[in-house]
Parts: sequence; C-alpha cells; structure tokens
Amino acid sequence: MSIIVFGVSHKTAPIDVREKVVFDDAQLGAALAGARTAVGAREAVILSTCNRTEFYLAGDGPPQGQLADWLVRFKALDPTLLDGHFYTLEGPQAIRHTLRVACGLDSMVLGEPQILGQLKQAYHASETEGSIGKTLSKLMQYAFTVAKKVRTETAIGQTPVSVAYAAVRLARQIHGDLKSKTALLIGAGDTISLVASHLRGQHIGRMIIANRTLARSEELARELDGEPIALTDVAQRLWEADVVVSSTASPLPIINRDAVEVAIRRRRYEQMFFVDLAVPRDIEPAVGELGDVYLYTVDDLNNVITENMELRQLAAAQAEEIVALHAQHFMDWLQSLDGNATIIAYRRQAEATRDELLDKAQRQLAAGGDPGEVLHALATTLVNKLVHHPTAKIREASVEGRTDLLLAARELLNIHGPGQ
Repeated sequence: MSIIVFGVSHKTAPIDVREKVVFDDAQLGAALAGARTAVGAREAVILSTCNRTEFYLAGDGPPQGQLADWLVRFKALDPTLLDGHFYTLEGPQAIRHTLRVACGLDSMVLGEPQILGQLKQAYHASETEGSIGKTLSKLMQYAFTVAKKVRTETAIGQTPVSVAYAAVRLARQIHGDLKSKTALLIGAGDTISLVASHLRGQHIGRMIIANRTLARSEELARELDGEPIALTDVAQRLWEADVVVSSTASPLPIINRDAVEVAIRRRRYEQMFFVDLAVPRDIEPAVGELGDVYLYTVDDLNNVITENMELRQLAAAQAEEIVALHAQHFMDWLQSLDGNATIIAYRRQAEATRDELLDKAQRQLAAGGDPGEVLHALATTLVNKLVHHPTAKIREASVEGRTDLLLAARELLNIHGPGQ
C-alpha cells in the first residue's frame, strides 16, 4: 500500500495560482472521483484552503498518471500555470507531511489551530463521498491524535499568533485606538469569528457582520454584540467601516474598486483598512491602488507576523520530534499490512492444499482403503506439497550463491544448526 500527497501551498505558489485551484463543495465529489481515476488510487482526500490545495491518495502501487495534468484539465487552466508550484511526496515523506499539516507545522502562521479543523472537514467530506478507506482513514485519525498530543505537550498554541491576530494588529497600527472605530466583517466562518474575538479584545467600537445567509449573520452578531446585515447590503454600508475583513467562499470578488471609491468619498477620504483573507480573493486587487486605502491579503500578513514567534519556534522543535516518532509508527503499521496480506495468502494456499488432500483421503476411506495407509499417504503428500516450492527455491539460491536468501530461509523456516 502506498500513500502519496500532491499539492500546492503558500510555500510553493503565490495567491494568484492558489486561488485558481481551490475546490468548493459543489466540485468536491467529481474532483475526488477524478483524482482517484487519474492516478489509479483507491482512496482520496482533498484539503482545499486559502493557503493550500492538497490531494492525499492511497493505492496499491505508485501513481499511474499525472495528477497535475488532470488538475489542469479539470480546472481548465493554462497548462504552464502549475509549473514549479506543484509538489509530490510519497511514502514516509507523505506521512510526515500529513502529520505536520495537522499540527500546524507547515502553516503560514506556525502552529495555527484552524488547519486541524479544516483537515477534519476534508476527511468527513471524503467519507460522505465514499472516497476514503482503511488506509487514509487510519492516517487521518492518526494525524488528529498527533495534533492533539502536540497541542497538549508543547507550547506551540499558547501565544496569539494567527492570521486573525495579525489582521487586528495591523488595524491598530493604521488606526491606533480602535474604541471609536467600526469594523465590517464579511463571512461567518472560524476565521471571521477569530478576527471578531481579537477585535473585541481591542475594544472595537462597533462591528457589522455580513454573510450570504442573513440568519448566520444574526447568529454571529448575537454572539459578538454586533449588527447583522445581508451580503447584498455591503456596498451601501461600506462607508461606515474603518476596518473591513473578508473571508468567504465566494468564487467572485464581493467588493470592487467602484464601491470603495464611493465609500471613500462619502467618508471624506478618511482612511480605510481592508484585509482579504479569502482565496479566491473577495476584494478586487485594484482597491489597493486607491489613495487612503490599505489593502492586505493573506500573503501580505506573513510579513507582519513576528511577535511571539520565538516561543513557537522552540515549541515547533519539540513538535517535530513528536511528529517524526509517530510518522515512523504509522509507517511501521503501513508496512505490516503487506506482511498481513502475505500471511493470509500463504495460509489460504496451505489450507487449500490440506482440503484437497483431505477430500481425496476421505474418498479413499469410503471406497474401503486401509485407514493406516490412507493416513500415511495423506501426511506424506501434504509434507511434500508444502515443502516443494520452498525447497526448490533454496536449491536455486544455493546454486546462485545467494547467501542472503539462504539465511532468510533459515530464519523464516526456524531452522537451527548446520545439519538440522
């Protein structure tokens, strides 16, 4: 059984590449089936976030096709788009990478916890689509357990370093005290909830919550003491916001340059701060060209996340040791599957030989054969059939001077002593 990871991430691809290979819920079923077929895999999980799109695949052998070629066709991309951005990991490297991703060790923000929830969602989605089996299920459950162990045994998650934290930190740098400011938060997922939590910690004056589903906006607004609005009202309410943070799954921009120009004029050119945490992007890049507007994307935030990182780096070293140990444990389990399959096949072969000879002996007894002779013939023939192939291979190894095979045969057959 082999495990392969294909993907692009913030480490290998800029946002304008990553946003073109994002998979939404509507595409996931076809993508899982297509990916499996493309490389001849039996199991597949697709993790698609703002910072990475990765395929976790399991099959009986190495990949039989090129997943990058399939992805280009599936997404109707320029064939050169993924050049130099797409990576492939196999075997121990793939296993270790999966554990590191779950622990936040491969994240843009070291040790961030959101990736674990996203990996769990990807796992459950694959379950729903019938694309996961014993091997990847075991790997994912193992990754979740290791991530929990890293969280409890290291200090990697004990300091507030995250994209959400960095966004609020930047807002303070631009606006100073936030007590008299208004924030417009677009989306209602975990990232927006974290941003809202950090804004409350900075005593933000007012929060407006917009979501595609008004009921979800109202729910989050109740939790955060904010004002809910519909997504369709964002353009009309934009001028009220000093801070705008957006993180949705929309395939098209929600805020365009024209809307921001109108808002800026209405604000009499008072500064606006935008953070676009979505991939694909929610805010047109051209918004950043306007005067009195500060626009940051998830990639930009990587340059401002500096505080508390020393402690996380120390904790990450401990986490890497935990990951390495448990990656080897999982690899040992994976390799044992091949041994189990061999044992089962060998036992079935022996049992088939036994049943064949036992049936023959029973027929001979029913025909009046001498019981002693029948039993002796049964035992002799059974021994000859069971040892024939191993004996022939041992002779062949001896003629070829294959000492390694002869020693392995002695160990496997429990043979002790030179003449025994």
